Amino acid sequence: MSAQINSGPFPVRGYGSFTGEVSEKASDSVPAWKPPVRAPRGAPNVIVMLMDDMGYSDISPFGGEIDTPTLAEIAEDGFRLGNYQTPPMCAPARAALLTGMNPHRAGFAYVPHMDPGFPNTAMELPADAPTLAENFRAGGYATFMVGKWHLTVESKMHDGAAKDSWPLARGFERYYGCMDGFTSLFHPHRIISDNSQVVIDEYPADYYLTDDLTDKALGMIGELRANDPAKPFFLYFAHQAVHGPLQAKAADLEKYRGRYESGWDHIRSARFARQIAAGLFPEGTACAPRNTEPGAEVVPWDELEAEQRQLFARYMEAYAAAVDNVDQNLKRITDHLKATGEYENTIIVFTSDNGATAEGGDTGTRSYFSRFGAPRFGLPEDWDADVARDPELIGGPRAYVHYPRGWAYASNTPFRLYKMHTYGGGTRVPMLLSWPAGLPKAAGDDGIRHQYAYATDVGATLLTLAGVSPLQQRHGVPAQETDGIPFDRWLREPTLDSAHTEQYTELNGRRALLDGNWKAVAPEPNGPGWEQGTWELYELAADPTETIDVAAAHPQKVRELAERWRAAAWHNQVFPLNDDGSFNRNRPATELLLEAPVTLYPGAPTLERFRSAKLIRLRSFTVDVAIDHGPGAAGVLVAHGDQGGGYVLYTEDGNLTLAYNQYGKMLCIGAPLEPGSHLVTLDFIARPGIKWDVRLLVDGVETARLENLLQLTGMAPFAGISVGLDRGGPVDWELSRRHGAFRYSGTLHRVHYTPGAKADYNPEQVLELDREMARVFE
Repeated sequence: MSAQINSGPFPVRGYGSFTGEVSEKASDSVPAWKPPVRAPRGAPNVIVMLMDDMGYSDISPFGGEIDTPTLAEIAEDGFRLGNYQTPPMCAPARAALLTGMNPHRAGFAYVPHMDPGFPNTAMELPADAPTLAENFRAGGYATFMVGKWHLTVESKMHDGAAKDSWPLARGFERYYGCMDGFTSLFHPHRIISDNSQVVIDEYPADYYLTDDLTDKALGMIGELRANDPAKPFFLYFAHQAVHGPLQAKAADLEKYRGRYESGWDHIRSARFARQIAAGLFPEGTACAPRNTEPGAEVVPWDELEAEQRQLFARYMEAYAAAVDNVDQNLKRITDHLKATGEYENTIIVFTSDNGATAEGGDTGTRSYFSRFGAPRFGLPEDWDADVARDPELIGGPRAYVHYPRGWAYASNTPFRLYKMHTYGGGTRVPMLLSWPAGLPKAAGDDGIRHQYAYATDVGATLLTLAGVSPLQQRHGVPAQETDGIPFDRWLREPTLDSAHTEQYTELNGRRALLDGNWKAVAPEPNGPGWEQGTWELYELAADPTETIDVAAAHPQKVRELAERWRAAAWHNQVFPLNDDGSFNRNRPATELLLEAPVTLYPGAPTLERFRSAKLIRLRSFTVDVAIDHGPGAAGVLVAHGDQGGGYVLYTEDGNLTLAYNQYGKMLCIGAPLEPGSHLVTLDFIARPGIKWDVRLLVDGVETARLENLLQLTGMAPFAGISVGLDRGGPVDWELSRRHGAFRYSGTLHRVHYTPGAKADYNPEQVLELDREMARVFE
């Protein structure tokens, strides 16, 4: 019998509202109800844990001295993939891992801090490429993500942007983390929960991001289990550690005090000896010698001055402490899984997105953004790439630091060079994979596998192990063919060869082609691309660390591999190459909207980093603040940035003050401010040499001036604009120590930003593609 519904529309789950007669026969306009997909009974949970910029040898299963007992346990329970490789930069590696497609086909020839308009730099995952999360979700899994996303173009990370490239739109049911490439571990500049900014006025004194991400991951798992005790989950845990700035908790720092005074040469030698003893490399393998390439050189530790050795050791203590803390937090997850009886049936993958980085330069830095984030053109002579700070601050919340590249040389033992290079130092990283219930090791199996595997293979392997079929379409469009090849067979049968035998690599014009035992490398950009003279050749079975160039002895093999690289490059939309840096300069006309004047009001969430930077970067600009300043009123009027660099305008004790954090060097100006209604103005005037002069005006009258400031540029200010308080990471540490976020107690009406003319040295070229296309058709 049919039931007549007379009380109006009611919801039908999955299909909105329905009014009328409900019958056993589905309406032509309403599809028949289908039960939700359930994963097969006993399907494993899957955890992929990805580190940022961690080298091959840092963790103990790969020869490191850093205390990582949880990772050692996972290695004991599972497998060490000694020849796992990845694109040599973070976002391309993550795109390849999540889509199973080579990075250029996935739209990520580089990191999403550029937008030149080519398919290989779309900086968004293709609409017809299902992600690993989308595949698992379609297979009946709950899908969670915490940590670093870095797969959305900068101009679409603000709160008003379309969110079709954010994690929830790419298969994750829950997300908590930072969508940018990195952040402070003590004061993250911007945290997103699902699709919304988490507004945090002040972080607790004991806050640490790795702990927070772990809390949220455990919370997601706990919420699932409270409602469904059997549904498997896929957790993608993408750490912000250990990308710069290097920061660690005080107790972990103390644990490593004095451990690195022996220097990077000794650490590399000791790690390599342990790698040989463990069987990661055969006896007789040569450890690559100290890097001597121009711009990549490593100074022998014994040639450093005593003061330098003491300072440089502090940097590595911070790095090691941060890795140690990751292991501690991983133990919290594995302990929880053991307590709930789920550890044995959970696949755990642990790896890194690329090799260790040389971005700290030859001496390291205590002012991260003045070295890493600084523009690469025409820096003035007085530009300070390492603002002197008390070494006791290294690793803590006040100093944004990175280690000297000598420690990256040690981290990448036994390979040569670093992140962004196509040698092993950029592409070979540790990988652990365990599944005690489903992939038990045979007696006597040490779990080490020497077969080649690539980032694109990870998803294919996990789907195969879990019994989940990959999607054949996405949003009604046939899915692109993937490049990944499952490697589960040689995990079970160590004598089998890898089915993945050829792989191209390219980044900024540096190229490589792996073909089984052979690897051709074109180490520098701007070469002809495939001519014999630009390529080196290595025979990997005898020389896995790429130390002996045999190109002269095998010219035909060089020509063959160079041509095969070119063919792979055309197939994978590698061209055009960003081998002259021009991609970084070209910006789409759509970004002009982000440079328009804006009025901000107290109580609004912090303006997103990139949106904020477009208002001030390499240009003049003014900030107008309208207030009713009552007697005794005090607090922050506007703040932009954090301890890495920024500026804050505030009133305190009857005075108006501008504090300018010049990459860690504090400069202040001020003047008395009488009660009353005022228009306070900051007038930033761009000068030659990437400098600003700043005038502080009250009701149009100049009251103070700062001259010859180094501009905040590149990635600074990293935190966005806050109005009426200094939210999150403080610009002025001492002001924060006195007052915290220091919310303004008077009446703040509005803050208005007016971007001015761009400086002559601003390299951006706006590509007004719509006008160019119109000209073509005319």
